[in-house]
Amino acid sequence: MKRSVSLFCFFLILLAVSCAVNPVTGKQELSLISEGQEISLGEETDKEIRVQYGIYDDPSLEKYVRRVGEELVPHTHRPHLTYHFSVLDTPVVNAFAVPGGYVYVTRGILTLMNSEAELAAVLGHELGHINARHSVRRMSKLILVQLGLSVGGALSETFAKISGVASLGIQLLFLKYSRDDEREADRLGVEYSRKSGFNPGEMVDFFASLQRLGDLSKGASLPGFLSTHPLNQERIQNVKGMLRADDQSLQVRDHPYLSQIDNIVFGDDPRQGFVEKSTFYHSQLRFSFSIPEEWELKNTPSQVVMSSKDGNAAVVLQADKSSENLSDYAQKKAISIKERQFIGEENLTINSLPVHQILLDVIQEEKEDLRIRLTCIKKGDYIFSFTALSTLFDFRKFEPSFQSIVQSFDELRDEVRLNRKPKRIKLIRANGKENLRQIFEKAGMEKELWPKIAILNGMQLDENPKPNQPVKIIK
Repeated sequence: MKRSVSLFCFFLILLAVSCAVNPVTGKQELSLISEGQEISLGEETDKEIRVQYGIYDDPSLEKYVRRVGEELVPHTHRPHLTYHFSVLDTPVVNAFAVPGGYVYVTRGILTLMNSEAELAAVLGHELGHINARHSVRRMSKLILVQLGLSVGGALSETFAKISGVASLGIQLLFLKYSRDDEREADRLGVEYSRKSGFNPGEMVDFFASLQRLGDLSKGASLPGFLSTHPLNQERIQNVKGMLRADDQSLQVRDHPYLSQIDNIVFGDDPRQGFVEKSTFYHSQLRFSFSIPEEWELKNTPSQVVMSSKDGNAAVVLQADKSSENLSDYAQKKAISIKERQFIGEENLTINSLPVHQILLDVIQEEKEDLRIRLTCIKKGDYIFSFTALSTLFDFRKFEPSFQSIVQSFDELRDEVRLNRKPKRIKLIRANGKENLRQIFEKAGMEKELWPKIAILNGMQLDENPKPNQPVKIIK
């Protein structure tokens, strides 16, 4: 029955296929998505991205990024679109675009750049993906192909819905562009930058820093730039081949850029939660819980996702500010899970906090049935919900891990962890006599950070910055 429905949907999609003119190439191409649908998808995806990944709380910086982006827009192939430029609050080094005109840079990638021209090149590259409708092409493939997730196959569909990555727009963030797409976006990034008065050669410097840094997403919920935008020497050589001698006369604007990122948060922000000795701490919401040994944890502003090493079990923690009755809240949460079968529920307390717990089974065609335990805990103005899931067969095996997470949830009272502050990028002026190594040592920076911060400065540790040149350090 399920296969028949899938085939029927497939044929409906094929019937909807129409020809469209690619705005960049001017050639006819097959498209499943109209421009109106593309814009609508972008609007919905933007809402999800803002909730899931969070916007960096610096209106001045966001306004600056938007201003640079808007300088490029008139020179694009689709200037009639309404473009949006946002800074995401994550240390992952990435920039990406979603259909309809939405461009994002992370605070992590902003710390890697050293000039306004580098920012323009990266924004131009992402605008290239939008203008050539690369994301729409990727989305069309997603409609026809099931995207795998990092948890076991039986859990994938239900897990995706619970953790909020089920939508097509969010799934786009995890797919790689093709080599042809990347080459075209590079070419358009160079073209848009040059026409906007920026030196496109700064794209080469950015790529060089990326190569030295590598992909440092390290299992974060958002992939790194190199994961979604594969980089190789051929791409760098292609960009170099696009440059012209008169590009050197165009603006770079390094000092104005660096002044904008002075004091930006570097690395993980402990105010959003951090892990220390197998315990997760959240200072703003004042709670903590333990993490089972060898389990992976991904933290975002909207949720904390934990999964077993083999990917066959997962726990999703979400928090809502709510004055609703705990039992009613838990019931509504359970009802939102499709194909559920109610098994039982109970009231209890965990570390003096009131708890309502519901046990459910999810019946799946052609896959193993799942068991879910929804545990809702009331603490202050918030209700915290732990959704633990695995296959019905494996649930007993993972029960000790599920219990260890939930039973350890408690009020955070440790003043040291409550007052943990983030590290920040600070700028100091070089005297022209000291190399980076000496500057970092004098600034009292942790030695293990020196190689990475040298890359963030686009220099080698033994290199001497010019007199009065701004140098990034960490405080």
